[in-house]
Amino acid sequence: MSGGISQDWEPVVIRKKPPTAAARKDEKAVNAARRAGAEIETIRKSAAGTNKAASSSATLNTRKLDEDTENLAHQKVPTELKKAIMQARQDKKLTQAQLAQLINEKPQIIQEYESGKAIPNQQIISKLERALGAKLRGKK
Repeated sequence: MSGGISQDWEPVVIRKKPPTAAARKDEKAVNAARRAGAEIETIRKSAAGTNKAASSSATLNTRKLDEDTENLAHQKVPTELKKAIMQARQDKKLTQAQLAQLINEKPQIIQEYESGKAIPNQQIISKLERALGAKLRGKK
């Protein structure tokens, strides 16, 4: 190679990262340290291996649940509302599916409202009122 071109390479030194705290605690590292004669400190954690935090609060919650005898149930569609929806829909000669399409809901929702299984939702009721042109909520 003539022309005075020379390569000036710098040596690159790659070093391993020092072991992390988790790696220093693993079994291999501890055994290697024992073989090397290093001093190893072992500390027993007070609640190690037990799930005390979860079990202590659970007993309080289960006791509360056991003592709570109140019978809770979702609010259902009142009978007057069911009949009003059915009557207004039939007056307009609409099927449940057609009514559902008008208010952009699934036919199943109309079915649940008319059978009384749905949990009343004011937004859906107001959509029904608009689509059917009838007041459904004024009779409470």
